[in-house]
Amino acid sequence: MNSFLFESPRLKFRDWEISDASWLKELNDDPNVLKYTGDRPFLTILEVEDFIDNYDQYQNFGYGRWAVFLRENNVPIGWCGLRCNEEETIDIGFRFFQVSWNKGYATEAVIATLNYAFDELKILEVVGRTSNANVASKRVLEKAGMKFWKEGEVHGLEDVQYYRMRNPYL
Repeated sequence: MNSFLFESPRLKFRDWEISDASWLKELNDDPNVLKYTGDRPFLTILEVEDFIDNYDQYQNFGYGRWAVFLRENNVPIGWCGLRCNEEETIDIGFRFFQVSWNKGYATEAVIATLNYAFDELKILEVVGRTSNANVASKRVLEKAGMKFWKEGEVHGLEDVQYYRMRNPYL
């Protein structure tokens, strides 16, 4: 399919496809990528394919987590996107291969996703949640313009920092 929803200067974003299963498994196999998430690695490619097949955020809400590719060569570097979470807020999340860390991709992806959320989807507010110990993710959210909101617990993880940003156009 490979139809991209939106782009930023260096990145392109699209819905997940079955063809993404191998690199999504590889991404989630990295313990440093999952360190602060509370998630576990996928056990098999079939498990990833089943996850993609049953991922209903796009159909139910018109948004979701999106595969992120470099514009210059179409190489997948991770994902970034929105989801309606268990608290019934719209949260932004991101996960990138370590080789893509410290290059500004996460910040660029979060900014592009927020712009798409506010400009195209007309979403009122987006929340970001991360472990207090995850200094890099907190910095990404702050550099994207999100402001600290509160602390809480998410999926058994204590000391989670909540950030939020309201749509500046509404």
